[in-house]
Amino acid sequence: MQKIQEDYQSFVEEMGWDEYDLKDYQGNQVFLLYIHMLLTTEVAEVAEEFRTMFYETEKNIAEGYNELEAMELAKWSVRDNLGKELADCLAYLLKFANYFDYDLEKELYSKLDEMRSTRK
Repeated sequence: MQKIQEDYQSFVEEMGWDEYDLKDYQGNQVFLLYIHMLLTTEVAEVAEEFRTMFYETEKNIAEGYNELEAMELAKWSVRDNLGKELADCLAYLLKFANYFDYDLEKELYSKLDEMRSTRK
């Protein structure tokens, strides 16, 4: 995951998307609020793909497919778009992780350990 974070940061710099002046409070605030807005927009687009999938499932059921077949067909109909939206979400999460200097892999495994220990 660290390599993904590093690769993403290099890509951001290559594209010139690191243009925020993070030397003062206002620059940091604008950056964080902007990335927050972009992330929430992308999460809403993931939800929209689910809505489309459920609509397609109902349509497939009406055409005579059983529920599981209908859902499977619908799942494949949104798969490409959903993947793109999930990648967009990941990109903005990587921006946050890099800003706060998190190692996301370490954070994820730490969270999994925490969840595992509370389940026992």
